[in-house]
Amino acid sequence: MFGRIVHRFEESVLCLLLVSMTLLVFSETMLRFFFNTGLLWAEEATLYLGAWMVLFGASYGVRVNAHIGVDAFVKLLPSGPRRAVAALTVVMCLVYCGLFLYGGWIYLAKMYKIGIELSDIPVPRWVAQSILFIGFILLAIRFLQLLWGIITVKSNGFEFVDEAKESMHLADETADSSSPAQGNRS
Repeated sequence: MFGRIVHRFEESVLCLLLVSMTLLVFSETMLRFFFNTGLLWAEEATLYLGAWMVLFGASYGVRVNAHIGVDAFVKLLPSGPRRAVAALTVVMCLVYCGLFLYGGWIYLAKMYKIGIELSDIPVPRWVAQSILFIGFILLAIRFLQLLWGIITVKSNGFEFVDEAKESMHLADETADSSSPAQGNRS
């Protein structure tokens, strides 16, 4: 139940960010080309909306296995060593997140202390850039969940998208759906 609520919340935030960014760019384009004016703050807002979408979306991508990776060698390993390699990989990802969290915390603390605002929007820079910390906390939580799944043998590790398999599946579906239409034409 709680997992579904969090999942819906993540999807809603990502959709809101994408729609906001799209509408802002569309509006700015229309204003510039048809009315010879524009919004001074639109470029900066679009930049930060994009950053929030990417960093917020990284953890969501781990949750839904949307990231791509090279796992040809790992798939050849038996289940035990495959899980060990996956656990080591997740630990390295957690170290990466830890480094970003540490550096992000120091950076945001300095921005807070200095009190600088964004160039075109009256918002403190540390607020707009807080996704550096928020995004990597969310990513670390997803990696911890994955590590727990590996430890409790509920997961073999990262389950990357197999684009070749998906492409072949789509090609087969397309071929199957076009076959009866071709037979009716003769």
